[in-house]
Amino acid sequence: MLDTLVAYFQRGGALLSDEEISILHKSFIPKTLKKGEFMQREGDVVKYGAFIAKGFLRSYVIDNKGKEHIIQFAPENWWISDKAGISKQAKATFFIDAVEDSEIFLIDFDGHNNCLQSIPAYAASFQLGMQKRGAAKDKRIVQSLSASAEERYNDFMETYPSVVQRVPQHMLASFLGITPETLSRIRKAQSQRK
Repeated sequence: MLDTLVAYFQRGGALLSDEEISILHKSFIPKTLKKGEFMQREGDVVKYGAFIAKGFLRSYVIDNKGKEHIIQFAPENWWISDKAGISKQAKATFFIDAVEDSEIFLIDFDGHNNCLQSIPAYAASFQLGMQKRGAAKDKRIVQSLSASAEERYNDFMETYPSVVQRVPQHMLASFLGITPETLSRIRKAQSQRK
């Protein structure tokens, strides 16, 4: 199963040495999550970040009224973590669970730092990933402040067409910051215009 992770780095153009692959083997823990199973819960001590080899995860918060607000979706070849986990013994701010049966690779704080220092392709990938994540987060903030619900939906459809097919409507609505009823109206209106 680690072949998926090695292939992920090599797709970026890096050829990993046998020593670097050995470090990955020592640093990552394979884990299977069933649909609905938690990787972490809010308030837990953050232990791991994860690379998704197969399946689909999400991170979210629950407000004081019990409403879920999805922060991130993570399909195959994506990473998911609680940024609080960058420091040891931090408490999780997000729930992370499996939307589908999933196979993931967990990495802890020490393993992550060891990979950053020992594997240039890992460090480069991490830096690029953080830049992309920051840009996506900024775009999402701007859209939530200035774009209509339909514009946010259309942008999501263009950017992540495969994700739309894999998540229930209520989860997509939560991610977009709209109600499921609003999302249903948007979809109905768009289908009538075609």
